[in-house]
Amino acid sequence: MSLVRRVVLNSRPGKNGEAVPENFRVEEITLPTDIKPGEVFVRTLYLSVDPYMRCRMNEDTGADYLSPWVVSGCLDGGGVGVVESSRHDAVLKGDTVTSFNWPWQTYGIVDGNKLQKLDPELVDGHLSYFLGAVGMPGLTALLGVREKGHITPGSNQTMVISGAAGACGSLAGQIARLDGCSKVVGICGSDKKCQTLTSELGFSSAVNYRSADISAALKEHCPDGVDVYFDNVGGSISDAVIAQMNQNGHVILCGQISQYNKDVPYPPPLDAATQEILCRKNITRERFTVINYMDKFEAGLLQLLAFHSVMSGGNIGKQIVKISD
Repeated sequence: MSLVRRVVLNSRPGKNGEAVPENFRVEEITLPTDIKPGEVFVRTLYLSVDPYMRCRMNEDTGADYLSPWVVSGCLDGGGVGVVESSRHDAVLKGDTVTSFNWPWQTYGIVDGNKLQKLDPELVDGHLSYFLGAVGMPGLTALLGVREKGHITPGSNQTMVISGAAGACGSLAGQIARLDGCSKVVGICGSDKKCQTLTSELGFSSAVNYRSADISAALKEHCPDGVDVYFDNVGGSISDAVIAQMNQNGHVILCGQISQYNKDVPYPPPLDAATQEILCRKNITRERFTVINYMDKFEAGLLQLLAFHSVMSGGNIGKQIVKISD
C-alpha cells in the first residue's frame, strides 16, 4: 500500500459567490501498489489551475462537456507526471505523461488509455509548459484566433483581448501579431501586467481596467475601431469593447471569467444595447470550445513550441501547482 495526499471538494460554494478555502480539504488515503491490466501508477509533478474549474464546483456545470466534481471526491484536471509502474502496453515505467483528467493526488492509479506521452526535450525539460503554452491554454489561444478571428494580413486589423495577462490571453495576443494584426490591445488588472504585455510580449498597448476608463482608453488605443475581440471575461468590459467594434467584426467567445461566480447560463446573456450593436453591425459572436478541434491538436502543439518563454508568478501567465514529495 502507498500513502497518498489528495485534495477533495468538501462542499459546494453555491452558484452565486466565490469559492473559499473551506470548500476544499486535504486528506490522506492509501492506494494499492498492485494495479490491474491497462492501469498505470503515476507520480504527480504538476497540476493545472484553470478558470473553468469554478463551473465544476457546481452540481450543474452549465456545459455539457464539463462533469461536476463530487462532494468528498477528488478533484481532477490537467496534470503532468511520471510513470512509476505500468500494466498498459503503450506506457512504460519512467515515461512522462499528461491527461486532461489527472487526479489531484500525489500519486494515482489511472487508465492508461487516458494518458498521452510527452517528450521533455521538446520543452527543454520545463514540463509545466505542457500545461500552458504547449498545452490546452496554448491550443485555445492558437485555434481560437485562427478558427474564429478571421485575420487577414495587410488589412490593418485591430484586436482587443480581455484577460490579456492570463495563460490564454497572453499567447492569443502574440499569435494575433504574428498572423497579421496591425494593433493588439490587451485589457488586464494591473499596471505591472500592462507593462509586461507591451515590453515583453509585443502588445501594441494595454489598459488597466481597475484604474482606467475602458471606453476612453479604447478610443485612444483603437482609433480605427476594433475588428476582432478575444473575449475571456465577459460583463461590462466586453460591453465596452463591443460598443467600439467595426462593421462585420468578430468576437471570439473564449471565456466569461467575470460571470463564473454568478448564477447565469453560459454564455451569459448580453444586455439589450450590446445585442443591438451585434445585430446592427453584423458582428459574429461564436462560442469557442477547443475540444471541438482535437483533430488539429498535434499540428497546433508543434507550432506552439515556439512559445517557450511562458510567464509565471504574480498572477501573470499560467497558474500551476507543483507537487513535491
